[in-house]
Amino acid sequence: MPTDFAATRAQFDLPEGILYLDGNSLGPLPRNVAERLARTVTQEWGTMLITGWNKAGWMDLPTRIGDRIARIIGAEAGHVVLGDTLSIKVYQALASALEMNPRRKVILSDTGNFPSDLYMAEGLCRTLGDGYELRTVAPEEVADAIDDSVAVLMLTEVDYRTGRRHDMPALTAKAHDVGALAIWDLAHSAGATDVKVAEGGADFAVGCTYKYLNSGPGGPAFIYVAPRHAETVRPALSGWMGHEAPFAFDLSYRPGSGIERMRVGTPPILQLAALDAALDVWEGVEIADLRARSIELCEAFIAGVEARCPMLTLGSPRDPRQRGSQVSFRHPEGYAIMQALIARGVIGDFRAPDVLRFGFTPLYIGLDEVNAAVGILAEIMATDAWDTPEFKTRAKVT
Repeated sequence: MPTDFAATRAQFDLPEGILYLDGNSLGPLPRNVAERLARTVTQEWGTMLITGWNKAGWMDLPTRIGDRIARIIGAEAGHVVLGDTLSIKVYQALASALEMNPRRKVILSDTGNFPSDLYMAEGLCRTLGDGYELRTVAPEEVADAIDDSVAVLMLTEVDYRTGRRHDMPALTAKAHDVGALAIWDLAHSAGATDVKVAEGGADFAVGCTYKYLNSGPGGPAFIYVAPRHAETVRPALSGWMGHEAPFAFDLSYRPGSGIERMRVGTPPILQLAALDAALDVWEGVEIADLRARSIELCEAFIAGVEARCPMLTLGSPRDPRQRGSQVSFRHPEGYAIMQALIARGVIGDFRAPDVLRFGFTPLYIGLDEVNAAVGILAEIMATDAWDTPEFKTRAKVT
């Protein structure tokens, strides 16, 4: 049966009069999350107190929910775990991968990568010293830069600004051919595209859950470790939850079995409960259907904007096969234009220096929303409604 996107749309609470094209930054609230959170707070935490770790199954949430995410990212069951933040998971994967390739000291990434990933790599190189380096090239130059000096290839599959999508299987294969490992950040692709980490050969993958997976602000991150590494990878952040027997309280660390060893600190139970409920929306969703609808929506938006707003320049790849589920347009006054859109109920976001960014999530966005957003944008551009001091004053979060 094809995916019923009208049914998935009915599972979200969206404010009246809002066209929400920013789920690539923060997903909206699924209807069942508030009730699940209330139950976790009152019936579990409130009445079970500390016994909830056993009675309510809190201790198993990171791996149980990990299996739900595994289906969405094309991973094997039992090889994804939740917890901590995406930056922490990037650090974990990167440090472990470097230790697995000790004769090399180069981390290869691209200049379109999310800055936080690069910051974590820079910090780790400073800590390790002894010639470790982060090497970055333009996104389109990555393939040619993969050589036998590279220890680890670290890329975000979908560029956060442009939506440009890397070819995971091809780049991973090239990395493996020269003896390098591959880490993929799925922050802008998990829940948005047809991700296939197992088929694509990824050694590690990481991602956040508050974008397309709708876990709420600050929702926990996940990490995937390929089965071939699961029992040998050594976690750099050897936290007590990753210990073989956390409640033995041994003074020396022994890694847990498989993906359990990638756990670090105490799991954030309220955030995990919200994510668990949010993932109910995905029951019955076929990833191939999601991808096809995403392309349809993005293509319609691009065609509409280019026809009616010639002063805006497409900043995303034109070929949908090279694009995630977001579309970017460029304009020198991109920030002010986006503020004018938000004031009219079309919520996207801005990324420096000049990018208007729009996310298209088929779970709750359809062609009616796309066409309405194009019409409002066209009116703003035709009337220069963005050209006011109010819209040009930048807030802390853009």
